[in-house]
Amino acid sequence: MELKRSLRPIHLWALAVGLVISGNYFGWSYGYGTGGPIGLLIACIPVTIFYTTFILCYSELATAIPHAGGPSAYARRAFGPFMGYLAGFSCLVEFLFAPPAIAIAVGQYIHFMAPAIPAMVATIFAITIFVGVNMIGMHTSAVFELIVTIVALIGLCIFWVAAIPHFEISSWLRPLSTSASASVNGANGILSLIPNGFSGIMSSVPFAIWFYLALEGGAMAAEEMVDPQKDIPKGFLTGMLTLFIMMSLTCILTAGIADYNLVKAVDFPLPIALSKVFGEKGTVTLLINFIGLFGLIASLHGIIVGSSRQLFAMSRSGYLPKFLSQVNKRFHTPHWSLITSGIVCLLAATTGLTAVVICISVIGSVALYFFSLLAFFKLRLSEPELKRPFKVKGGFVLGGIAMILCIFCLYSVLLQADYKQAVLWSSLLYVMAILWYLFFGRKNIRPFAEEFGVL
Repeated sequence: MELKRSLRPIHLWALAVGLVISGNYFGWSYGYGTGGPIGLLIACIPVTIFYTTFILCYSELATAIPHAGGPSAYARRAFGPFMGYLAGFSCLVEFLFAPPAIAIAVGQYIHFMAPAIPAMVATIFAITIFVGVNMIGMHTSAVFELIVTIVALIGLCIFWVAAIPHFEISSWLRPLSTSASASVNGANGILSLIPNGFSGIMSSVPFAIWFYLALEGGAMAAEEMVDPQKDIPKGFLTGMLTLFIMMSLTCILTAGIADYNLVKAVDFPLPIALSKVFGEKGTVTLLINFIGLFGLIASLHGIIVGSSRQLFAMSRSGYLPKFLSQVNKRFHTPHWSLITSGIVCLLAATTGLTAVVICISVIGSVALYFFSLLAFFKLRLSEPELKRPFKVKGGFVLGGIAMILCIFCLYSVLLQADYKQAVLWSSLLYVMAILWYLFFGRKNIRPFAEEFGVL
């Protein structure tokens, strides 16, 4: 059975933005601790340029090969089964390890609002509920994603409108604390406003990535788009523009209404910043506190969609066990892939190693971008006549910029001392994945023509 085509550009926009929108509600503010407001904003510049150039190249791939496997299908067509497997596995690493961190945040958020509910109980309940919502059909799932994404976006708009009248440039340019100032050895000018100077900016790059992480997951709904060749570019490009506006306003306004040192190590920076203007019990503060939950839900729900479709596609290709590609006869959804992604999410969430799973997810995402860009270059050279309904002008130039910045992002991620444990775990995962491919995965791969016949 095939997946059902029922999605329009508005659904892809909601899925792409919804996958990422929680990044405006938590996580990014740790970049204030590494580089301060200015350092984080500077770090966002190359990251934004990277995602803009990458998503243009990625849209070309997604429309030329509208496949649920996304990067796995692109890399396989370009380089063969093994590279397709590595790209698909990198996507799984990103999409299986991001939801546990978000689910933990959902649980903590619910516990904060209702202390009688244990955080871990709320986390498990949230994962179970959103796996269930995905079970009952992609159109229902996409409509739900659209609703929670719009609610979360409204919450951000309320925050921006409430913050603008109280914005003070002096607050945004607040000097470093005594300890942080000492680290720049008395440097003058703008450097005195950035903890650790240039290294502080580099350390902020992973948190700048958090503003856009998982945007590419919308491509995994390609086989469920009514007209993928026309609708995918519309959904992706409007989504990227939306995320850029969100990042700019959130990053600048938060430090403009409160001392950034108050929010640099918390998971709920927006309510805390507003509390300095409206008080902890103020109506606006409480409203943003509540709506923030919708932002987390939108990303958790959307990434579960992405992870299940990647499991489904890799199973259908023969890389993974066949049962993962079974489609429910009633709802036309890959039920075993959804259940499997839910189980992995639960197991990772119960470890409590939030920082580690986030880092593993980021490493997987950058590896995914690298393989996708390699596929973009290879297909441009080896298959110039491939039908490309959306062809990027100046593709090699844009792709080259994206590749340089991709390597830059990878370097900045691996530069983090806190990422060493994640690098070790990620390396172990890739070794295990390669061993699986050598002993099991490569034995059942479907023929190239048959696999891409589903297109």
